[in-house]
Amino acid sequence: MVLATQLSIGFSHTCRPGNSTYVDVPTRCRSPTWSCGVPQGSVLAPILFVLYTVDILRVTDSHGLSAHMYADDTQVYGFCRPIAVTALTVNITDCVEAATSSMRSNRLQPNPDKTEMELLWCATARRQHQRPTSPLQIDGCSITVTPVQSAHDRHLYVDCDLSMRTHVQRTVSRCFAALRQLRQIRRSVPSATLQMLMLHWCTSRLDYGNGVQVGLPAYLTRRLRSVLNAVARLIYRLRTRDHISDALISLYWLRVLERTHYKLAVLVYKVLHGDARRYIGPLTRVDDLPGRRTLRSTNANRLVVQPVKLSTVGSRAFAVAAPRSWNTLPTDVVAAIHLPLTAKTLLIQTVISKHHLLTSSS
Repeated sequence: MVLATQLSIGFSHTCRPGNSTYVDVPTRCRSPTWSCGVPQGSVLAPILFVLYTVDILRVTDSHGLSAHMYADDTQVYGFCRPIAVTALTVNITDCVEAATSSMRSNRLQPNPDKTEMELLWCATARRQHQRPTSPLQIDGCSITVTPVQSAHDRHLYVDCDLSMRTHVQRTVSRCFAALRQLRQIRRSVPSATLQMLMLHWCTSRLDYGNGVQVGLPAYLTRRLRSVLNAVARLIYRLRTRDHISDALISLYWLRVLERTHYKLAVLVYKVLHGDARRYIGPLTRVDDLPGRRTLRSTNANRLVVQPVKLSTVGSRAFAVAAPRSWNTLPTDVVAAIHLPLTAKTLLIQTVISKHHLLTSSS
């Protein structure tokens, strides 16, 4: 079965004398010959992992669900109306059992002790009472999956109401924990080293996955902004009563909303030029619409904003928030050919506008 999978995705299998097996990979490098097992660090280790897990995608497609695979993490998700929750629950259960059966056909035994399954039903704040509360019973793995209020997804925490409240709380708590440790050594290291450590332990955590922070409520944005204010006070050794505007101006750091705006703009550029993942696209240009080629806005490289029914949740989707953020950029930024030029121009213009805004407010 593994041999059939290899042939289906373009690999050729060859057996040599002496019970040694190797796989011809369509690249320039070739793995060494071994008698049994897979050498650690070998190029065949991830390839064999793909060979054993490629059937999971076929199983999810056959059940009408979507799958997202990242390293050893597999996510299966779907959507339905509130009246069709029972049918979707049965479909997910059948999909997981079919995936387990497919793994057993490849002589793989799922380990329930090392398998972590989370079930998250997402709905708006008004429909939280319609979320299912009964657990899923996976007979093939002998696992019972109970619905949770928030799920851990690649260092991001997704709440059932998509408010990102748990993610903001965890991020802020980790940043302040790192600041408390850095405060103890601030007199023992140079200022440049201290600033570099803060960029690594604090601001990098604020920037990780901040594209999902678009449309956050004001109280959550203030919590994220308090981390930047605390970092600036620690660098310049300011007290809590001292004004923070001058320190932020001298650091030339982007604010929380501007960091999200910058991340969305970079992602849109990658989508338009084919450098992004396929699941976050495609985006429609205005000049691609029929009947718009004769207008003056056709050469402005603007995007179509999809209409939404719910402004609280729908406006935060990438297909809506990203085009809105992209359309607010100047023409010379959206018309740039190379990404470094676009990012540099966007960063300079954002910092200059922030400098004028802070100067006028102070």
